[in-house]
Amino acid sequence: MPVSTTGIARSSSTTSNRSRNKTRYRTKAVSSEVDESLFGGNKPLAQSDSPIVLLRDKHALQKTFTGLGSDHKPETIQIITRDLIRELVVPTKDPSGESLIMSLDEFERIKSASHVLTREELEAREQVFRKEKEAILDAVTIRKKVMKQKEMASRKNKKLNDLEEVSKERAQNLLERANKMRMEQEEELKDMSKIILNAKCHAIRDAQILEKQLIQKELEAEERRLDQMMEVERQRSIQRQEERDRKRKEERIRGRRHIVQQMEKNQEERSLLAEQREQEKEQMLEYMEQLQEEDLRDMELRRQQRLKMQADIKRINDESQKQKAELLAQEKLADQMVMEFTKKKMAREAEFEAEQERIRREKEMEITRLRAMQEKAQDYQAEQDALRAKRNQEVADREWRRKEKENAQKKMETEAELRKSRLEQVAFKEHSLAVQVQRDRDEFERILRAQREQIEKERLEEEKKASGRVQHAHELRRQVRENQQKQVQDRVATFEEGRRLKEEAQKRRERIEDIKKKKIEELRATGLPEKYCVEAERRANIPPAASVK
Repeated sequence: MPVSTTGIARSSSTTSNRSRNKTRYRTKAVSSEVDESLFGGNKPLAQSDSPIVLLRDKHALQKTFTGLGSDHKPETIQIITRDLIRELVVPTKDPSGESLIMSLDEFERIKSASHVLTREELEAREQVFRKEKEAILDAVTIRKKVMKQKEMASRKNKKLNDLEEVSKERAQNLLERANKMRMEQEEELKDMSKIILNAKCHAIRDAQILEKQLIQKELEAEERRLDQMMEVERQRSIQRQEERDRKRKEERIRGRRHIVQQMEKNQEERSLLAEQREQEKEQMLEYMEQLQEEDLRDMELRRQQRLKMQADIKRINDESQKQKAELLAQEKLADQMVMEFTKKKMAREAEFEAEQERIRREKEMEITRLRAMQEKAQDYQAEQDALRAKRNQEVADREWRRKEKENAQKKMETEAELRKSRLEQVAFKEHSLAVQVQRDRDEFERILRAQREQIEKERLEEEKKASGRVQHAHELRRQVRENQQKQVQDRVATFEEGRRLKEEAQKRRERIEDIKKKKIEELRATGLPEKYCVEAERRANIPPAASVK
């Protein structure tokens, strides 16, 4: 059954009005603190996060009131009303046993502790705390510096022992060496070292040139002496060569004589060899004749062997001809036997084919008989099949009519159910529309409230940003003032640094001049000629008054 939309709308509007008129709580603070001493509870100090509360001892107060004695008159309070006047006795004991008595100072302390600080107050407190901390750190730093200065003064005034004196002297020497090495790295001193080295090189070069000239003179004298010695040696070698030529000529004459003698001797040996060759030739001819005779004998022997071999071959050929004839006779006999076997085989095959033809004809006759019998049986079976088909058709018609009836009934029931469900859907749709309308109205009101809250929140944030901008401007002005003061201090420090650097540069120049003078003196002490020392002074730009003439 459909629900009335009017009733739903009325109930929803009533609910929204109630929710709109409902009282809302206002937030006073994000966090709250309550002094537990107001409730009479004694919590342990170590486990409490609230401020420390000092309470009077309730039992001590009771003992005090009891110790006054029975003679003490109780305190009364007179109360005057419109119709009567009466006096109330102030009790000396706590009837409930849960009352709390505290002093005025304690009450004021709790009251001040319950005050919630604003953001500005918190920032001011934080700034005061930061300044106090910086002041403490500055005081500590100053105190450290003073203590360090006192310690250094005491160390200077303290008398050193022998070991400390030795270590101090060693440290002083190391420091002087380090300073000297550091000064040696200066460009002016490097140039001075180059000038001194150049002067030494010039002196060494001049000495080397002089030494080279002396060596050249000695070499020339030595060459002249060697030339004289070579001339004497040449004369001697000429004499030796003439002596060798004379001896070689005599040797040549003796050799010629010896060669003639050898030629004569060789001629005799050649004649002897010719005779010996003639004898050997005759012996060779005799040997060749013997070989020819032996060859003739061998040829005759081989001819006889060949004739014998030919006779053997002829005999073997005759025997092979006989064997061939016998083989031909055997082959002819075998061919005759094969022909007879073939004829017999063909006769057997003809008989087998005739038998097979007879069997085939008998099978065909049997098949014809069986086919006729099968046709008769098929005609009877066809009649029976037609009868069964007719009966089956009647049964199928009856079944079809029954199913059609059932389908029509089911269709009517389905249509009724569809009409019913359609009505239910219409009712549900109307109800859903009513619910959706109510939901839309609630959603609209919720969005409206959210927009109002957002506007309020944005206003508060804008106010907060404005206060932040003001505070940021104050901070920027403070930083500007600090930067100006720092720039003034930096300019003063820069001026002092420039003056200090100028003094250091002057001292450095003086030290470099002293070192240059010392180096020139050391150069003179090495025994270098004066002209090189003067040239070094001139190139090093040392004043003439410092040079030694």
